[in-house]
Amino acid sequence: MSGGPDRRVAPPSGMAAPREAPAPDGEGVLDLVALAEAVCARYYDEFSDEDQRYGEAARLWCVHDNQHLLNWAALDVAGSVELDAQVAWLARVLEARAFPLDRLARNLELDAVVVRDAVGADAEPMATALERAAAMVRERGTFLDG
Repeated sequence: MSGGPDRRVAPPSGMAAPREAPAPDGEGVLDLVALAEAVCARYYDEFSDEDQRYGEAARLWCVHDNQHLLNWAALDVAGSVELDAQVAWLARVLEARAFPLDRLARNLELDAVVVRDAVGADAEPMATALERAAAMVRERGTFLDG
């Protein structure tokens, strides 16, 4: 996930994305980098045009953004962040850059699949939150004001 069509983007800079988050069972931590990389592998299997559209940095952004998305989902389950509000903010940024929101929604669905596959039985609240956020993106359609 990065910028608009046929737009090369710079690699992520500034504050680093979180590398760990609390596990849904309240014990241990999730490796957000490994989870994000697994999501991006599936995402690029479906959207093979991303490299051509956005350049090499798009894969870095994919991992970066998914580390945030997965962190927000874990924190949502822990009760300290509202995932939908964070996703709405990201959707507004991406939409302003002409990034297709249907791809953001699909990415969130892939986050849920990877969480279920990698985290196990305790993953359901986190996966459900990610699917809820995907549905919100699809239903809302736009996040830009007027």
